[in-house]
Formats: sequence, structure tokens, C-alpha cells
Amino acid sequence: MSRHRAMRLLPWISTPLLLAAFFLLWDTFVRVYDISELVLPPPATVFDSLADVVTTPETWQHARVTATETISGFLIALGCGIAVGVVLGKVPWMERSLRPLIVASQVVPKVALIPLFVIWFGFGMTSKIIMSAMLAFFPIMLNVQLGVRSVDTGQREVMRSLNASRWQTFKHLELKSTMPYVFTGMEVGIVFAIIGTIVGEYLGGSEGLGYLVVRTLNELNAPALFAIIILLSTLGLTLYFIVNSLKRFIIPWHESVYNQQDING
Repeated sequence: MSRHRAMRLLPWISTPLLLAAFFLLWDTFVRVYDISELVLPPPATVFDSLADVVTTPETWQHARVTATETISGFLIALGCGIAVGVVLGKVPWMERSLRPLIVASQVVPKVALIPLFVIWFGFGMTSKIIMSAMLAFFPIMLNVQLGVRSVDTGQREVMRSLNASRWQTFKHLELKSTMPYVFTGMEVGIVFAIIGTIVGEYLGGSEGLGYLVVRTLNELNAPALFAIIILLSTLGLTLYFIVNSLKRFIIPWHESVYNQQDING
């Protein structure tokens, strides 16, 4: 019991201590080497700028745009990734035929496509949503395909011996076997989705937190730039933990969730 209690308390103690140590080292480094605020502002200055940024209504408008683009792109990638992953997982010859095209579409630098998206879809949200969906699609599709193929053959034979219908086999075997892989792809995909959104806003946007990064950079306002980066990190962590919470809610029986609950309490 004492070990389990210690494991439950560990994240609540270690994480704040690590953050405090990081900011302490940051502040010490800036002071010892007398680094200009234009290059690396001290943490106190960044937090003052963060307080100013979060109290500005414009910031929340940009954050709402970034969150909307990220979630929209992620949901598109999720739907397409599951559909394509299931088909390719069940039809091996199609997977072998389409694999070169899928890999080729992923090795193309996505940054190079942003000018085309801007030309085709403009500077609005559409081009950022497409970029977000493109980056999130591949890890989701790949994990779904792996999940479909990982269904145990012996368990399939058991279902056949019990005269289970296709729907019963899908519901009680295939779905439960694939869902952990789906959530693994979702956890990776949400991270890629926000990266795609920020890159799109950075290179071809007029709103969003990525656009604020460019604006503060052009203004040579390093404290505000660090403050926006902290907001982006917070948004990314929030979206990731939402996906992780859905995993705990939908597949609480899976070993990864069960072990994590033992650790976190």
C-alpha cells in the first residue's frame, strides 16, 4: 500500500520540482552570462508578459482559431485514418498496391505544400485544417491498420466455432482488439495535428497563435514570444490529455489504461 501511495503522489511532486529546477537554471543562466532580453528573457519577465497576454481578449480569439483548426483537422484525419486503415488492414493486396503512394505522400515536406494550399484555399482556416489533417492522418491510419491485423487468428476461429455473425465478431473481438491501437494513433495524431496547424499559421496565416508568434517575432518582443510558446504548449497538452482521458473512459479494461490508473491512482 505504501508503494502504491508513493507512486500516486510521485507525479504531483516530481513534475513541479522539475519545472521549478528548470526555471531556476534558466534564470541562473541568464543572470550569470548577462544575456540580453532580446535573446533570452528571464523567467520573471516571461511570466509578466504571459499575464499581459492572457488578459488580452485578442489572444483568446487567436487561441480559439488555433484550437478550432487543430480539432477540425484531427477529426478529419481520425475519420479518414480509421476508414483507410481498416480497408488496408483487411485487404492485403490493396495495402501492397497503395503503400508506395502513401509513403510518397508522407515523405514530401509538408511545409512546401503550404504555398499551394494558400493559393487554392486562401489565408483562412481551410488551408490550416487541411495541413493539420495531413500530418495527423498517417499515424492514425498506420496504427489502425496494425490493430486490424493484430486480431488473434485463434480467437477468430473460436468465434466461427460459436457460429458468431460478422457483426458479433466485429463487436466482441475486432473492435475491442483494434481500439487500443486507434487511441495510440490518436495520441500521436493530436500532437501532429497541432504542429500542422501552427506551421500553417506561421507561414500563411493572418490569425491564430502561430500568427501571433510571427507578429511578436517581427516586433522583437522576446518575452511575448516566449509567452505565446507557453500558451501553445498548454493548448497541446490540454488536447493530448483530453484524448488520453477518452482512452481511459472508452477502454478502461485495457492493460495500458489499467496500469496507468494504478500508477496515477
